[in-house]
Amino acid sequence: MKNLPGPIQLSLSCLLLMAMIATRFHHFGDLLHLPDASMAAFFLGGLYLRRHLGYAVFLLAAVAIDYFAITGRGLNFFDHYCVTPSYAFLLLAYAVLWYAGRWYAPRMPAGWRGFGRALGVAFAAASVSFLISNGAFYWFGGRYAEPNFAEYLSRVWRWGPLFVRTTMSYIAVAFVAHAAIARIARPPGSQPTTNR
Repeated sequence: MKNLPGPIQLSLSCLLLMAMIATRFHHFGDLLHLPDASMAAFFLGGLYLRRHLGYAVFLLAAVAIDYFAITGRGLNFFDHYCVTPSYAFLLLAYAVLWYAGRWYAPRMPAGWRGFGRALGVAFAAASVSFLISNGAFYWFGGRYAEPNFAEYLSRVWRWGPLFVRTTMSYIAVAFVAHAAIARIARPPGSQPTTNR
């Protein structure tokens, strides 16, 4: 996939960051609450934006959103249940997503075949990312008195499919939007790109 022009990259960055804010910071209330889009935003950011600086900006945004979501409720950020020494592992969990997208971007063929392969890469990256973040919280978070492998596996089986499915749903919607925008923006009379 070719690099996107600067204005499109900026617009896409804003759109992905707004998706993170809207779904990670539950300020719209329960009625409009959507599952967290952060994992998808990091993969799509790596795929479309690619820059290392972009990863740093998205990571800082994720931490800032968490900080304001927690302190906005009158709670101490560092005393919150989810903020443990394992929180630092989000750097690695999100890096897996960003850099999987970044790795695949120059290899992505045009058309639906490219989207299908990208979904495969996203599935693998989301699975590894979940194992890192969930595993770090379970083993290093200090929230479980006697952590053991059997309990950890049951937690992975319980929560992993939900997180990965949510991520894949957001990415699939993004690819459908990409295809629709590309079709609308195609100059009249030009032929669509196909893969054989």
